[in-house]
Amino acid sequence: KQGNLSFHECQEGFYLTSSGKCSPCNCNGNANRCLDGSGICVDCQRNTTGEHCEQCPDGFVGDVVGGAPTFCQPCPCPLPEAANFAVSCYRKNGNVRCVCKENYAGPNCERCAPGYYGNPLLIGSTCKKCDCSGNSDPNLIFEDCDEVTGQCRNCLHHTTGFKCERCAPGYYGDAVFAKNCTACNCGGRMCDSQTGECLADSPVISTGTDCPTISCDKCIWDLTDDIRLAVLAIDESKSTLLSISTGVAAQKRLNDLNLTTTHLQVQILMTFRFFFNVIFIYGFPLHSCKFTSLPSVQKFGLGCGNQASSKGLLVQKETMETNSRATQLVQKLSNMRDNIQEISSKMKYYAIQQELSPEEITQKLSVAEEMLKEIKRRKPFTNERQLADEEEHAAEDLLQQVEEFHERYNDTRSLVSDVVEQLSEHNMKLSDLEEALGQALDYVIQTEAINKENTANVQEHEKQHEKLKEQADEVNSIVLSATAILAEPRKISSELNEVIKNVSGFYAEIDGAKKELQEKIANLSLFDDKLEEKAMQHAHNLRRLADELDRNLHGVDTNGLVQRAINASNVYENIAGYIEEANKAALLALNTTNRVNDVSIGIDTQIIYHRGKSEELLSRAMELQQTAAYSKYTATAHLKLCQCSFPLIPCLFYYVVEARQRLEQAKQKTAEAVSTTVTVTEATTPMDENVRLWSQNLQDFQHDSAAYDSAVHSAGDAVKKLTEVFPQLLDKLRKVEQKAPANNISSSIQRIRDLIAQTRSVASKVQVSMMFGGESAVEVNPKINVEELKSFTSMSLYIKLQKDNPQLTASPDRFILYLGNKNAKNYVGLAIKNDNLVYIYNLGNQDVEIPLDSKPVSTWPSYFSIIKIERIGRHGKMFLTIPSLSSTSEEKFIKTGESLGPSSLLNLEPENTVFYVGGAPPDFKLPPSLDLPGFIGCLELATLNDDVISLYNFKHAYNIDTTTSPPCARNKLAFTQSRAVSYFFDGSGYAVARNIERRGRFSQVTRFDIEVRTPTDNGLILLMVNGSMFFSLEMHNGFLYLRYDFGFSTGPVLLEDSMKKAQINDAKFHEISIIYHNSKKMILVVDRRHIKSVDNERTAMPFTDIYIGGAPAEILQSSISSHLAGIIGFKGCMKGFQFQKKDFNLLEEPGTLGISYGCPEDSLISRKAYFNGESFIASSQKVSLLSEFEGGFNFRTLQPNGLLFYYTEGSDVLSISMDRGAVVLNASGIKIQSPDRNYNDGKTHFIITSVTPERYELSVDDKKQSKKNPVKDRAGKSPDSIKKFYFGGSPLKTQQANFTGCISNAYFTRLDREVEVEDFQRYLEKVQTSFYGCPVESPPVALLHKKGRNSSKAKGNCNKKVGRDKDKVSQPSTGLKKLYQEVNMQKDPQCHLPMNPKATEHAYQFGGTANSRQEFDRIPTDFTQFSISLKTHSSHGMIFYVSDQKETNFMTLFVAHGRLIFMFNAGHQKIRIKSQEKYNDGLWHNVIFIRGKNIGRLIIDGLRVLEEPFSGNDNTWQVTEPLYIGGVAPGKAVKNIQINSVYSFSGCLSNLQLNGRSITSASQTFSVTPCFEGPSEAGTYFSSEGGYVVLDESFSLGLKFEVVFEIRPRSSSGILLHGHSVNGEYLNMHMRNGQVTVKLNNGIRDFSTSVTLKQSLCDGRWHRIAVIRDANVVQLDVDSEVNHVVGPLNPKATDHREPVFIGGVPESLLTSSLTTRNSFIGCIRNFMIDEKTVSFSKAALVSGAVSINTCPAA
Repeated sequence: KQGNLSFHECQEGFYLTSSGKCSPCNCNGNANRCLDGSGICVDCQRNTTGEHCEQCPDGFVGDVVGGAPTFCQPCPCPLPEAANFAVSCYRKNGNVRCVCKENYAGPNCERCAPGYYGNPLLIGSTCKKCDCSGNSDPNLIFEDCDEVTGQCRNCLHHTTGFKCERCAPGYYGDAVFAKNCTACNCGGRMCDSQTGECLADSPVISTGTDCPTISCDKCIWDLTDDIRLAVLAIDESKSTLLSISTGVAAQKRLNDLNLTTTHLQVQILMTFRFFFNVIFIYGFPLHSCKFTSLPSVQKFGLGCGNQASSKGLLVQKETMETNSRATQLVQKLSNMRDNIQEISSKMKYYAIQQELSPEEITQKLSVAEEMLKEIKRRKPFTNERQLADEEEHAAEDLLQQVEEFHERYNDTRSLVSDVVEQLSEHNMKLSDLEEALGQALDYVIQTEAINKENTANVQEHEKQHEKLKEQADEVNSIVLSATAILAEPRKISSELNEVIKNVSGFYAEIDGAKKELQEKIANLSLFDDKLEEKAMQHAHNLRRLADELDRNLHGVDTNGLVQRAINASNVYENIAGYIEEANKAALLALNTTNRVNDVSIGIDTQIIYHRGKSEELLSRAMELQQTAAYSKYTATAHLKLCQCSFPLIPCLFYYVVEARQRLEQAKQKTAEAVSTTVTVTEATTPMDENVRLWSQNLQDFQHDSAAYDSAVHSAGDAVKKLTEVFPQLLDKLRKVEQKAPANNISSSIQRIRDLIAQTRSVASKVQVSMMFGGESAVEVNPKINVEELKSFTSMSLYIKLQKDNPQLTASPDRFILYLGNKNAKNYVGLAIKNDNLVYIYNLGNQDVEIPLDSKPVSTWPSYFSIIKIERIGRHGKMFLTIPSLSSTSEEKFIKTGESLGPSSLLNLEPENTVFYVGGAPPDFKLPPSLDLPGFIGCLELATLNDDVISLYNFKHAYNIDTTTSPPCARNKLAFTQSRAVSYFFDGSGYAVARNIERRGRFSQVTRFDIEVRTPTDNGLILLMVNGSMFFSLEMHNGFLYLRYDFGFSTGPVLLEDSMKKAQINDAKFHEISIIYHNSKKMILVVDRRHIKSVDNERTAMPFTDIYIGGAPAEILQSSISSHLAGIIGFKGCMKGFQFQKKDFNLLEEPGTLGISYGCPEDSLISRKAYFNGESFIASSQKVSLLSEFEGGFNFRTLQPNGLLFYYTEGSDVLSISMDRGAVVLNASGIKIQSPDRNYNDGKTHFIITSVTPERYELSVDDKKQSKKNPVKDRAGKSPDSIKKFYFGGSPLKTQQANFTGCISNAYFTRLDREVEVEDFQRYLEKVQTSFYGCPVESPPVALLHKKGRNSSKAKGNCNKKVGRDKDKVSQPSTGLKKLYQEVNMQKDPQCHLPMNPKATEHAYQFGGTANSRQEFDRIPTDFTQFSISLKTHSSHGMIFYVSDQKETNFMTLFVAHGRLIFMFNAGHQKIRIKSQEKYNDGLWHNVIFIRGKNIGRLIIDGLRVLEEPFSGNDNTWQVTEPLYIGGVAPGKAVKNIQINSVYSFSGCLSNLQLNGRSITSASQTFSVTPCFEGPSEAGTYFSSEGGYVVLDESFSLGLKFEVVFEIRPRSSSGILLHGHSVNGEYLNMHMRNGQVTVKLNNGIRDFSTSVTLKQSLCDGRWHRIAVIRDANVVQLDVDSEVNHVVGPLNPKATDHREPVFIGGVPESLLTSSLTTRNSFIGCIRNFMIDEKTVSFSKAALVSGAVSINTCPAA
């Protein structure tokens, strides 16, 4: 064998397997040795690794994209080996991608990451962290420094320097450690930078030389810094030149070096010029110093001797030469001229603005001299120049190649348009192909289902075949047994013949003894009287046995095969018994004869009777023998029949296969038919107008045959013309389709709106201040519904005054903010007045001013402080918090106030509300109390009520320039909630950590940790998705809900806190840990306590990214949406997210959207509670509410009754409740009731209750009612114990039911604390209460509706031609139709199924046809609101539509791609509001849509509110009847809505309300039924409410036809089919009491035929009916029961094509001779005319309560 050696050793390149064979090593050519047994490669070469040398180690990349590499090279990130700063790298699309280390960034790690500096392209250089000595802006995530040099750009706190390490000129102190740079107090002169001691104007410094002292400003020191940086740059340039290489990258680096060299030359030139300028400025003569050469400048600061004057001319000459060289360099590098001018301008600026101390001047001079010495020692760049020339030649060659490539590029670019056009065509074709593939996929899925069903049927048939075979074997055995049994009766029969002979002999002897007996009769006085009775009894027994024999004989004829054989056996057993009894009877008769020889002649009569019975018994026994023989023959025949049926099974299977093939062909034909139908439907839309006109003209036309014929001929001509135009219409339609735009503009606009909303949300979380200069202002977008500010208003902000501003000193009173109406009534504001912070609010009467006099503004620190203002009802409060910079301690100041006016609500108008901060625009008139100059300093908004708000979410900004007035830095200790650890989620944003394995690896134990804090019930915490695999951790009803699927064969795994061990939504931080152990066990831990664990299939986690607190909509609405408990984003705080114990800064992760630092307490307070009718909450306080107190709260409900508040004190009760829509206060038996009774309108209302010794008072929305307090002895009593009070209900027995709705913003006047809003989360007793959200929908207001037309009965006796008008032929109102048809009982006594299937009350099902709908007439002209409940699985369909006649003004609600879309026009503008979520989930959803004066709203399930403002004149918007529900009439709405959403809604609609009132009666109904519950099947259902289907004229019942269909009725009577011609001929098929009748009139007379089944036609099963007509012969076939009739022959009969009605017929077309006039109730399916299938969904008209394609099964 290859490679085998003796002694169990293998050659090199082979290894010894466990079976003892030598196999070649699989090392991909990168190793020659591998380990015996395992084959693991040893000593991998070419920088490879792995068991088979198939991988590259970290920091290396292979030479191929896929497969094992032949060698691995160091990552070029940016340079291999010499400068490689990548953790790893990989190839993608032919390019190398680098995974950079922490300090580096860029696709090839060629630059430093933010917060670091350096030049990775320079060999030997690394990226270092920026160091600005802590004097940069703390609001920036990274320190701001130059990315190459590291010099800090923006030094704060009055610092300067390379690292902001010293105080700026004019300031002194420690800039690094104490950070206390303070302005010099020297009257504009300089001071010592350390001590602050003032310095003289021109300090004299002893240099120890004869040269005069020179005083230099800061300019020279900046110049020396530049020289030092130039030296560093030269070093870097030198090292770069030494490592230079050919290529494009090298050319680029050479250009950079050339620019750097030029820059250094200019700087040196400027240095020379500067020194000479200094010499001339300070009057130092050139002849006094010695300049031997250019380096002589270095000796300028060290000393000058007596030789200076003698060599001055030489120095001047050298200086001129230097100037000439500099001039040449400037000419060669003209592109650097702008930089030189900029440096010159900076020098002038520094020369004017900056001054240096003498010590710093001496120090900088020495440094400059050293730099000049270094410059002197530098050698010329001779070698570098040579290399540069070589690079230049290479670059020229490269440039030539690039030009050639550019020519090719131009040629290619000319072909782009053609390619793009072809690609667009291919794209369209691919879209069509994708749609076709989708349909094909559906067909494949259906086919697979049918195949599975057929396979199951075949298996069932095989089982039945086995059973049949077993039964046949059993029958054979029974027949054999019967044969054996029959042998015994034959033997007995022969014995019976012998007995008969003996009996005959006995009879002869008895006859001979007759005379003797007659003679002896006189001697029978002792005769036994009972003997006659015994004989009679014995005769009766014989008769009973004979009857039993008859019954058994009958059983042999009627029972099954097996039973017959058994009975046959039993019969012969009985025969034996009967014969034996006959023998006994004969012996008894003989003995009796011997005993009564002398009996009277009367005994002879009895003997004759017994003889007759014996003969009868004998004859029956003989007949029984013949029957047994027949039974044997029958059993044998059945056995043969079974044996013959076995070969038929393969034939049956063949028929099944053939049927399956036919089914596939039928599906293809169906698909073609569907596409053809769609094309025809779209093309025939223009026909509707003509049809409608014809219908109107014919509706009231009197009976005139000529006129009718004329109209028909006219219609025929029009149809002929239409057939000629039809192909042209189709061609134009195809051209229009080809020119249709590819993208949906509406969806693009909606996407833009979504992005704007997201941007607004992100802007609301920008936690940065703004600098206001006294003339600036910002109008903020409050991002809150002003209704929520009515009873309760809370706002917090950060403030910092610019105390050193002279304007503030001149006028210290300043405006801060204003939130209120434009008319300066009803507002809240903040200002500085008289050195006090003043909180001002106005509730419509007079101002309330609350000055914080305990802490004057002049004593505030120079950093940020926190202000919070609150108002609850009439009570106001202001907080001031001053933090400490050195610790977390705080100073707090509080001041309260109260409005004395009658109002307690802040009535803000949404369209007139403004929010100005820092100032107001000039055209706005502030109220007098706030009419002050603008604020000077920095402001930062924090919260408004529960929402985070920011100044950067503004509508307008006035005189704000952040470049000239940068924001103030806020110290992190200025608030106790550290921004570094907590993140706030408002429910709309999310965080995402990409490639989480960069911080840790999925291993044997994988762990996720996070801490959450929230008061909400539901929210998404963690989500990972990979295709159909997912991992989701959610909060569901306050408890954790974990669900995941890693591709398990058993489907998703659920792990939830079913035992309710850890409630999460208590507004406290909870630590959650998810541990995945050994890839098969998931463990849930909360607060370090094991909650639950579950095992699954061993599978590793297949994820890379994790979403936290939410996820993008496209992910939440993907295939995993059905597995999520909800798609609600998390609202609350999170911190400490870890993967494998590694921390993540979520705000620094790319992709994070809409979250912010911190954890604001106001957002975690539960000020709102929802009660479900069985819930309540309770708390306690030490106060007597019946003596003296004030309290209030908001409430919102749709229920007229309910207990809002309850309190008891002994036998006294204080309660607030709802009674029939009114609010009632019950205080110790005294009731105060509000005059209004409409508070259950779903809107928010505010209650204030006060109890004083004099009065009880109830105020609802500032409408007061009061009564005197008859009990005055309670006044002044102090509470002696803690009492309990309840909200939303009570566990005690009360007269009122518990409340259903929301209660919020409750407050009390307590003794132990100030007035503040109740935090329901702190209540100790909480029963079935939700503290987040208020699912109480606001129903529309006022609504009128008009009852529809009562009947469609024709006037007079005119027979109209019906069926051509799809709109006007309609079913009467559903409510009235019930009066005509329905009886009081719900079930026909003859029927198995109930007349009305189980259905949802007041809900209707639409669909089945393209124009299924309800129409409502006489709608109110002032309606604006509509509400409806819907349930559907369909992706498209019309729900609501109303418009004017030209459809210019319209309003509609429809479904598109599963999403709800509300559209209406505002002038020529179309407003479109689209839901983000899909609602075609088969569940009920409540929808409210409103068209207001200048805003549109779409409210779904009372929780999601979508709004879209618009402008326009609302007075011109008018619509006309009818109002369409569920669909529209043909041709309607196509002008405004896409075609696939114009078709009828497929699903159920309920609770229709217009302006608040229910719509109960439609004027017309087309294909609408009740919304059925339970199972359904294919078929068309005709409801008890009545309806019918009109077939189109392609189907006709002429002189010769065949109609076949199946029915399953729910009533024993009803019309099945009806056809009517204009000349009085008709055909009618109906049921009456279970009898099916066909009745005709062929123009001569009526004739009919009927069929009555033996079993009931209304037994709940399907029955087949067939009608065949051939001229005057009609045959009716019902379940194979056939009857026919031959009518009179009409020689003038013609074949008319008339409409065919199915299931019913309009009243006007029924003849008086029909026996039933009711519509059919039940289901019809498989309807065929002349072997052509009739599709009711393509019918000319479906009127009334008819459900197409769906039939209730029970």
